[in-house]
Amino acid sequence: MVQVRVAGVALDASGQHVLLLKPVDQIPGDGLVLPIWIGQLEATSILVAVENAEVPRPLAHDLMALMLAALDAAATRVEVTRIDDGTFYAEITLSTPLGDRVIDARPSDAVALASRVGASMWVADEVLADAGVPDVLTETDASERLDEFKRFLDDVEPEDFEA
Repeated sequence: MVQVRVAGVALDASGQHVLLLKPVDQIPGDGLVLPIWIGQLEATSILVAVENAEVPRPLAHDLMALMLAALDAAATRVEVTRIDDGTFYAEITLSTPLGDRVIDARPSDAVALASRVGASMWVADEVLADAGVPDVLTETDASERLDEFKRFLDDVEPEDFEA
């Protein structure tokens, strides 16, 4: 397993959101990054957590964190464990009064929760080797994307999240 951090959330050429996970010991533009395609709501939830942005009401992953705390439990670790036919699989380790429990999760949900509660994030060596791509992101790119997201947060309304 390789410990990772959220390097960012980007849009691909077709407008799909891509979660970028990067080993914690590598600098931007060096080594590999693991791209995982995710939905718009999950992308927003991850970015809200990573940027500690204020939201008027708890998002689903905020609710998960609040429920865990109310049950005297904590998410302590998330792992992207495998990739099968292009689908990534993850697990969340929960520390509970009854002992540790491991539950299946989508990587986007696991990362959104981990980003809120400070749980460590890990990727299986085989997943990074199979699906990782060379990191070509520069600090300037990251700064521009952060500014773009901040503008998005300034303009977003709660009604934008209604289905």
